[in-house]
Amino acid sequence: MSIGQTFLGLLEAGPRHGYDLKRAYDDRFGRDRPLHYGQVYATLSRLLRNGLVEVDGIEPGEGPERKRYAVTHAGVTDVQRWLASPEKPDPYLQSTLYTKVVLALVTGRPASDLLDTQRAEHLRLMRELTRRKSDGDLADQLVCDHALFHLEADLRWLELTAARLDDLRRAVTA
Repeated sequence: MSIGQTFLGLLEAGPRHGYDLKRAYDDRFGRDRPLHYGQVYATLSRLLRNGLVEVDGIEPGEGPERKRYAVTHAGVTDVQRWLASPEKPDPYLQSTLYTKVVLALVTGRPASDLLDTQRAEHLRLMRELTRRKSDGDLADQLVCDHALFHLEADLRWLELTAARLDDLRRAVTA
């Protein structure tokens, strides 16, 4: 996710301080991976340098002065362009898991054990996400659904690969 464009979108609602942007970002998008303050201010500096935000006001504080940032017309245009452009689907054509399966086969290790271990980890995470989803708000439910659908696809791949291990072993050791 682009932190810069997300900040621009959040600033369209009105000017904010860096701390307020961090809090809004973390509440809506960063529950599992909150932003570090260094990321917030580095991103704001870059947006300011590129003319996408401007300082709307400066307030004295106990520490450094607190700058309030506002999105510029160029910033609104930038976030609009970002929102209108599709995300590139990631087809996972060369995954680490596939590499591990092939290396296990090539080196004579039991690839079926690797697949069983991975299946158990996927199922554990799916149970955790299902619990979080049932206890969460709509945002949590949608984020968890997205992750669960990806994990379900991974599980289908694990099952298919397990069924084809003998064929794969012959192909990679020939």
